[in-house]
Amino acid sequence: MAKKAMVERELKRQKLVVKYAAKRAALKEIVKDESKPMEERFKATLKLAKLPRDSSATRLHNRCQLTGRPHAYYRKFKISRIALRELGSNGLIPGLVKSSW
Repeated sequence: MAKKAMVERELKRQKLVVKYAAKRAALKEIVKDESKPMEERFKATLKLAKLPRDSSATRLHNRCQLTGRPHAYYRKFKISRIALRELGSNGLIPGLVKSSW
């Protein structure tokens, strides 16, 4: 089980990303638009830099929804390999069987 603080921090980051997504996208469009004057693009860059760092989507990290484990995460199931194996062994994931030979 991951530390509660780390899981909570990740949830806080997710909320910030959602909150600032539109503003961040608008500023990025201004910065990329080469038809705009250089001063306006530079001001947009400064405004973008003033936004909270945790509002950037690249700072998010996928975590297991059951345990909070950050590594060995399966996107399809949104859980870690360890939780996947446990649920599969208990027969709680349809179509998944533990192989043995």
